[in-house]
Amino acid sequence: MTPPPGPLGSVHDTARRAADLLAILLPREDRGPGPDRSAERAAVIAALRAHGEPEPVEISGADLGGLREAAVQLAQVFAAEDAGTAAGRINALLAGRARPPRLTTHGGTSGWHLHVDGSDDAPWAEWFLTSSCLALAVLLAERQAPPGGFCASPSCGRPFVNTGRGAARRYCSATCGTRERVARHRTIEAAGP
Repeated sequence: MTPPPGPLGSVHDTARRAADLLAILLPREDRGPGPDRSAERAAVIAALRAHGEPEPVEISGADLGGLREAAVQLAQVFAAEDAGTAAGRINALLAGRARPPRLTTHGGTSGWHLHVDGSDDAPWAEWFLTSSCLALAVLLAERQAPPGGFCASPSCGRPFVNTGRGAARRYCSATCGTRERVARHRTIEAAGP
């Protein structure tokens, strides 16, 4: 007998999935008057597949709307400036939404993993919100710091996850951090003595 596939991801993977989906679903000024729903749906499906979501991954227009609303709510956790604020926001999001923790293999199609949504067939938005909050809560408890943030680069703003033990990050990547340091340096040089 072939063993079922491995788990769908670690707490870190689940938190990164949340950040990746926020980057797709949150409204942004640079996207113009209205997002291209078919491109947005394709990007969400690609992100879910990249994070190990088993096939078929089907997202309806209503699912997309629910995921977008969940992303706006989750963004408040990423925007929290301290652990207490982040914890309060996670608790508020889980209140009335999360169900008792349960282990599932989705009928043997994956390894055992934890869910706090209503069922294996819960709506995408419920699953996304509760699983993301659970992962972010574990990261907050592990680090005693906000579990994520938004890139401080004005040209980026992408959500990111704090998984390391060091100081809180300000940028989503070394590229953004370097770009901002170079820009500051050039501004100082241009101002002259």
